[in-house]
Amino acid sequence: MNRDLTQKIKQHASRIGFFACGISRAEPMVVESGRLKKWVAEGLHGDMHYLASNPDKRANPRQVLEHARSVISLLYNYYPRQTLPKENNLYIARFVYGKDYHILIKEKLNDLIAAMKHWIPGTIAIGFADAAPVMEKALAQRAGLGWIGKNMLLIHPERGSYFFIGEIITTLELEYDQPHTDQCGSCRRCLEACPTGALTGPYRLDARKCITYLTDIYKGELPDGLRTSFESRIYGCDACQEACPFNRLAVPHNDPDLLPTQKLKEMNRDRWENLTEGEFQELFEHSAVKRISYPMFRRNIDFVGGK
Repeated sequence: MNRDLTQKIKQHASRIGFFACGISRAEPMVVESGRLKKWVAEGLHGDMHYLASNPDKRANPRQVLEHARSVISLLYNYYPRQTLPKENNLYIARFVYGKDYHILIKEKLNDLIAAMKHWIPGTIAIGFADAAPVMEKALAQRAGLGWIGKNMLLIHPERGSYFFIGEIITTLELEYDQPHTDQCGSCRRCLEACPTGALTGPYRLDARKCITYLTDIYKGELPDGLRTSFESRIYGCDACQEACPFNRLAVPHNDPDLLPTQKLKEMNRDRWENLTEGEFQELFEHSAVKRISYPMFRRNIDFVGGK
């Protein structure tokens, strides 16, 4: 039954839009937990204090769901067919072009969980989409969906890294996939492409210098010494992904929910620089960008504008 059920889960995941699905045992991640604790101890996590809390729970699915047996890892493509105009414009990263991915992925995870409960009554399962104390990239690597590259992003061998990760922890006993091996080799393109030097070495990220962290999470004053390195970036940064050779294999998605709105496509530098709070709320009504405040977004715009 485990094999048939596993196949049903993977087939349903594919039907609702996930391009990859892998399954691993729900067991502690000892090595990964040690790396996280060391990273936090060195202060490289910046103000992401939540990463310092409950590290053992974060590295053990069974502390998230009692009696868990399996973790289902899923990947959802967000690579766009076209990027937003770059000339006379400010830059937002590809992952926030469309609908808030937290909501989009959680809806799809709930769809899959409902199917699992229909097939096996009494199933207990919890889904997560970048909003829970689980090590999503490490779990996906364990499930055979790729490896964590030198830029600290999960890289799929046939699709690159432009995707969202979803996780389902469940009490179901399933068939398990084999972890993927690292294929970065001697490549250092992501490290060399990082505008601020946040990638201080292979598999080593200093979040305090990372543009995505600084524009998306950090609420303080942006470091003036990094101003020129930001160039036109006001939300996120795709530099390390753009440099990764595996992203030459990226295939454009076909999900209308992830397409930028017409208003977003019409934005230019002047409109960004004069953006009001009302326009911000309207422009990002359904976007993950709205998870930060207008003053914080205004701070990002003013920073790249030299104010």
